[in-house]
Amino acid sequence: MADVPSPPKTPLTGLAEQPQAPHTLHEMEEHRTALTGHCYRMLGSVSEAEDAVQETFIRALRHQDQFEGRSSLRTWLYRIGTRVCIDLLGERNRRARPMELHPPFELDAPLGEKPAAEWVEPVPDALVLPSNATPAELVMMRQSIRLAFVAALQHLPPRQRAVLILTEVVEWSAVEVAAALDMTVAAVNSALQRARATLATRDLSAPRGPLTEDETTLVQKYVDAFERYDMAALSALLHHDVTMSMPPLSLWLRGPEKVCAWMLGRGAGCKGSRHIATLACGAPAFAQYKPGGPNGTYTPWSLTVLEIEDGRIVALNYFLDVMTLFPRFGLPLELPAL
Repeated sequence: MADVPSPPKTPLTGLAEQPQAPHTLHEMEEHRTALTGHCYRMLGSVSEAEDAVQETFIRALRHQDQFEGRSSLRTWLYRIGTRVCIDLLGERNRRARPMELHPPFELDAPLGEKPAAEWVEPVPDALVLPSNATPAELVMMRQSIRLAFVAALQHLPPRQRAVLILTEVVEWSAVEVAAALDMTVAAVNSALQRARATLATRDLSAPRGPLTEDETTLVQKYVDAFERYDMAALSALLHHDVTMSMPPLSLWLRGPEKVCAWMLGRGAGCKGSRHIATLACGAPAFAQYKPGGPNGTYTPWSLTVLEIEDGRIVALNYFLDVMTLFPRFGLPLELPAL
């Protein structure tokens, strides 16, 4: 298939000039959410995933004559989308989380900053979890968009990554994956074995469902403790090995003592913050707003994603690129004064 320029992200913008059958275009749109989730798992980036889906639709419309109906439209789109992602992955380095790149920071160390393109991005659940998925499918889908899982996928070569996702998440057979990627079945099985071995070295938990009642209470206690800025109460909610990170800053800390010391020191400007709940990466998340805006308003500070295991918070992920993230999550860029 011929390469085409990267299209804009607005759905279907720029596609009107392509040869198309309107009913086919409508059917493609029905798969946008699931396909965006697939491309996000491959790329670790929401913006790149949306571009990849747009590119997939353009290629599909240009080559409608090659779709003979021997597989479903969904399967055909996944084939195209996977190849688009593999092409993109060949052009850049893997994305990461701060804790993968260097040891924990000291509290007074220079913060450092890296370009946004080097970090795994948080994704809104609503953008990648289809509303018509079954409860069992949603469990796997949530697990496979977790920050830790997406970051672990970044350690796999593009084809291994594609094989693992198509097999474990999309639930294709080795024969289907081989046909999609122009590989032999033996090569698919070998790639899958190597990918599983790599992921086995990463700190990943078993698939999980929605939050339990106790976990929901834990999240509510986190918001209450943070908004009161009660560090003793916050510390009691944290796992003894908790991590805190703040992309695009390179900073990351480990342990409740360091986290609370940061909050009372260099992070003290967060005192008095307010939170709006959302969902990101299959996990509870919040838009955090700091006080100090004009006329008593609250200004955006971070998109916070919590990771929970065994009744404790194991990771506090504060994503600071709020001017990109808040509109993506449909969040306001200001809260009024109380």
